[in-house]
Amino acid sequence: MSSRGEQGSELASASGEQDGGVARGTGAFGTPPGTPGHPHTDVPPPIDPSSTEVPPLDVVVVTGLSGAGKNTAGRVLEDLGWFVVENLPPALLLPMVELGARGDVRRFAAVVDVRSRAFSSDLQEAIRVLAEAGHRPRIVYVHARDEVLVRRYESNRREHPLQGGGTLIDGISAERALLTGIAGEADLWVDTSDLNVHQLRATLENAFAREGKTPPLTATVLSFGFKYGLPLDADLVVDARFLPNPHWLPELRPHNGRDADVRDYVLGQEAAAPFLDRYTDVLRLLIPGYRREGKRYLTLAVGCTGGKHRSVAIAEEFARRLRADGVAAGVQHRDLGRE
Repeated sequence: MSSRGEQGSELASASGEQDGGVARGTGAFGTPPGTPGHPHTDVPPPIDPSSTEVPPLDVVVVTGLSGAGKNTAGRVLEDLGWFVVENLPPALLLPMVELGARGDVRRFAAVVDVRSRAFSSDLQEAIRVLAEAGHRPRIVYVHARDEVLVRRYESNRREHPLQGGGTLIDGISAERALLTGIAGEADLWVDTSDLNVHQLRATLENAFAREGKTPPLTATVLSFGFKYGLPLDADLVVDARFLPNPHWLPELRPHNGRDADVRDYVLGQEAAAPFLDRYTDVLRLLIPGYRREGKRYLTLAVGCTGGKHRSVAIAEEFARRLRADGVAAGVQHRDLGRE
């Protein structure tokens, strides 16, 4: 058994992703492992024999690439009061949810991995059955870049679960291919490549710490540099490279888009205000539609060449405007500091 304090600055080790069985720890419920009803135990919650109806539950399925942080995400949800089971086979999702619903569980989370070779189709079918039974399943897909996953596995000297007789990259590539179907159905993508455990916690708390209320749409405005690649989890991508680059001004080059001089320079360009106004109008058109369709998480990515000046200033301004319109909006600067 390991404490959360031992996790260190690395988000999620490969060894943590491969731990078998049901999740560990005492958790937010304050009861020791082995106690019926504890979120990390193989003892199911008590069943009311007089109950004939199964009330609908909020269900979150956490899945994604091995080593990307699925189990860490599960522990965050546990701390938020969710009943969490790790490494649950897809076929057991509905039985476990129904057991919980007959007890006192109202928010159920399962961490599911690729140990089943029919994983993707099995999980998609299990989620469809859950929805047909009246529950409210949502999928959180946790992923990371290949080089980050390789570093995490090599630091722990563990084999990838799909590696077999091949290389570590072979295992990661096979898993990505296996996850294609379920990844396309995810409600929330979380790229942990550049996140530490505290940033992952903040992301999930923002999405799920709402005490069972129907959550409003939550927006993340992400700045990035095109030269470092497009963010995989973006719903919308905006290109700010049409604006003059402060990099070519010696007095602005050392600063970034959060500094007042760079912000004023970028937002003071003739094209900046019309661009921001018109794209804000586009967001005002899209967001009500997203809400009607049940979308709860929106990632707006704003890019420039290096992710230091223009994209940072524009991202901060978009977030400010979204908040002024009543949208819960956070800002992340993926590539700030990489130059």
